[in-house]
Amino acid sequence: MSNSDFTDERELVIDRYIDAPRALVWRCWTDPEQIVKWFTPAPWKTKSASNDLRAGGSCVVVMESPEGEEFPNPGIYLEVIPGEKLVFTDAYTEAWAPSEKPFMTGILTFSDEGKGTRYRAVVRHWTVEDRQRHEDMGFHDGWNKATDQLEETARSLMAKA
Repeated sequence: MSNSDFTDERELVIDRYIDAPRALVWRCWTDPEQIVKWFTPAPWKTKSASNDLRAGGSCVVVMESPEGEEFPNPGIYLEVIPGEKLVFTDAYTEAWAPSEKPFMTGILTFSDEGKGTRYRAVVRHWTVEDRQRHEDMGFHDGWNKATDQLEETARSLMAKA
């Protein structure tokens, strides 16, 4: 079985067509100025985002609940293929320092489809219980809302071009 065929009960997937060019969808995922516009599904907000976009580089997204509580989400990029693929994990925080409780690895792929982008987000969890907890937290609803916001942000960049 190839890595791209891997599926099991620890995995959650979003596979969507985004009506915007791949370069703009990629920019929305990698430019901190764009990330804060779409990343967290409303009514939550993204307070800040920073990244060092390279394998081994750190990334941090700080989300804010409707009650004003902040949730920093540090991680490390494992693989970066510009315009095509991002792989990140919360298993490390920065400089390969292990996190207290690893939860997931995200594998994002971006490919041209017509005038838009085929966007696939595969989220692999360390345990079946972690996957279930993520699903119970609203993974499908939340990631789909965020993807709607991602598309809206990418399309707004198209309008400015």
